[in-house]
Amino acid sequence: MGVLNATPDSFANAGVAATVADGLDMIAQGAAILDIGGESTRPGAAPVAPAEEQARVLPLIRALAGRGALISVDTRHASTMAAALEAGAGMVNDVSGLTHDPDAAALVAALGCRVVLMHMRGTPQTMPSLAGYDDVVGEVKSALAARVEAAVQAGVRRENLVVDPGIGFAKTAAHNVALLRGLRAFCAFGVPVLVGVSRKAFIGAIGGEADPVRRVAGSVAAALFALEQGASILRVHDVYETMQAIRVWTTLRDQAN
Repeated sequence: MGVLNATPDSFANAGVAATVADGLDMIAQGAAILDIGGESTRPGAAPVAPAEEQARVLPLIRALAGRGALISVDTRHASTMAAALEAGAGMVNDVSGLTHDPDAAALVAALGCRVVLMHMRGTPQTMPSLAGYDDVVGEVKSALAARVEAAVQAGVRRENLVVDPGIGFAKTAAHNVALLRGLRAFCAFGVPVLVGVSRKAFIGAIGGEADPVRRVAGSVAAALFALEQGASILRVHDVYETMQAIRVWTTLRDQAN
């Protein structure tokens, strides 16, 4: 899953034409999914009104739909989900796990799209203060189990669900490491597990790099570890580098077996 941000504060941000070109490059490099978002959800980020969010993402979705990758819309807002799905998206990636907008669950159930349920506590503004766990793997798994059950009860088909433990969302670096080491626990849901470690702060903390753009090597290392622990989908900024690493790692692993 290639990350295509349309937010002014994003380190990956560019104009519409350049961002479309970036998306096409990601597809050519091997991305099976493009995740397009118009609202930053990093710690401390300010909320964005759905109308502004849609103005940012819909031109990209229309330009990239049908170009060789499944289009995912990264949003918490039901109105943006609806507009994006109408514009050609086929997946909703909701960092709130369909809890932010009361209309979201019924909408995605009715439209029959794929849905990523991510674990997060609070909001981007409050989540840094909520990173307290006695057993981070068990507590995140329990919370995601509740979100899966709620989605199914709302009419979302289980085969359309993806779970994401929410690396970096109301988690410390130590929590993120524990979640990656315990990732197989989330495979018990019987649905794909998505992991997003790309360029995140804990990579910088472990690898000693403050600049997110210079965290590629650490991000790839964490991504390969996540695959080994059972991840099905990797959400990444650096598609070419990640795909090259996956090809080499897979070949060496398969020949060894």
